[in-house]
Amino acid sequence: MNLLIVYTHPNHNSLCHAMLEQVQRGIAANGHTVETRIIDLYADEFNPALVFNEQKRRRDMHLDPELEHYRELVRWADQLVFIYPIWWGRPPAMLLGFFDRMMASGFAYKHRKAGDLMPEGLLKGKSVVCISTMLGPTGYLQYWLGNAHRLLMRRALFNYIGIRKVKFWEFGGMEKTNGRQQQKLERIYRYFRDMKVGYGTQQGASMAGRVEG
Repeated sequence: MNLLIVYTHPNHNSLCHAMLEQVQRGIAANGHTVETRIIDLYADEFNPALVFNEQKRRRDMHLDPELEHYRELVRWADQLVFIYPIWWGRPPAMLLGFFDRMMASGFAYKHRKAGDLMPEGLLKGKSVVCISTMLGPTGYLQYWLGNAHRLLMRRALFNYIGIRKVKFWEFGGMEKTNGRQQQKLERIYRYFRDMKVGYGTQQGASMAGRVEG
């Protein structure tokens, strides 16, 4: 299986980076062959600003030469793992800008005939795991914000581009001294250590059940 990690945090001493290390550790302990690549958006100095002008036409976004390396990695991947903090109830602007620029018509989806409500997703067969950390309690996203984070990522983004299998790990209260950070890191390690490895549909039934917080 080909696994692409998209890491989005400016601090390599953060809990998010510790999550990244546990993903790598779990993959290394997995008994199956998992080829891994990492995109570190801050280290890459990725420009999240979406620009349209006379030189950059919206219809040509899927051909932007600046993004070809990233497109190749997304095409290559069977599973995408996103690691990021929750800021203001949603992923960082850096990651949202990555989606704005990358998930373009002609690459991530294509329009059907006129009048159809939804396009055809072009990234079908892949799966996604979202690992996020936040200052507030986990229930803040679910109850106070109406599950906005998961609706944004699952329904508005990944389902739109053809990805149906989306798992969430949302860890709240992570700046508390009693936030059980080590236990949460261990859960991530065990998940990737025990992950069933397949190709195309990856996680199968294990990804189809209720997501975890």
